[in-house]
Amino acid sequence: MKRAYFAAAGYTFLGLILGFFYREFTKSHDFTGPSQLTGTHTHVLALGTLFFLIVLVLDKHFTLSSTRLFTAFFWTYNLGLLLTVAMMVTHGILTVTNHTVSPAISGIAGLGHIIVSIGVILFFMCLYTPLMTAAEHPEPAKTPAAE
Repeated sequence: MKRAYFAAAGYTFLGLILGFFYREFTKSHDFTGPSQLTGTHTHVLALGTLFFLIVLVLDKHFTLSSTRLFTAFFWTYNLGLLLTVAMMVTHGILTVTNHTVSPAISGIAGLGHIIVSIGVILFFMCLYTPLMTAAEHPEPAKTPAAE
C-alpha cells in the first residue's frame, strides 16, 4: 500500500512541476503553437496520480500488494509511464526550440506506451483472483444496530 501512496504523491509532484515547466518554458521562448509539452501535465496526473489512488483503494480492500504479480505490475507500469513522459518532454522541448524531432523519439514513446499497456494487463491479472474470490464469497450485509 505504501508503494501506491508514494507513487501517487510522486506523480502529483511531477505533474505539477511539468505544468509549471510547460508554462514557463513556452513563455520564455515566445512559443504559442502546439507541442507535446501541453499533455505532459495531464498525462502524469491522470495516469500517475489518479491511477495510483485507485490502486491504493483496491489494494486496501483486496491486499494486492502482497503478491509478486503486484510488484511486476508496479515496476512495469512505472517504467512505461516514465519512459513515455520523458519522450513527450524531449519531443516538446525540441519542438519549442525549433529543432528537428527524430522519429526515434516517437518510437521510444511508443515503446513506453506498450510497456504501460503490459503493466495494465499485469494489474488486471493481479486483481482477478481476489475479485473473483470476493464475488464467490460475498460479505454478509451489515444491518444497523437495533435501538
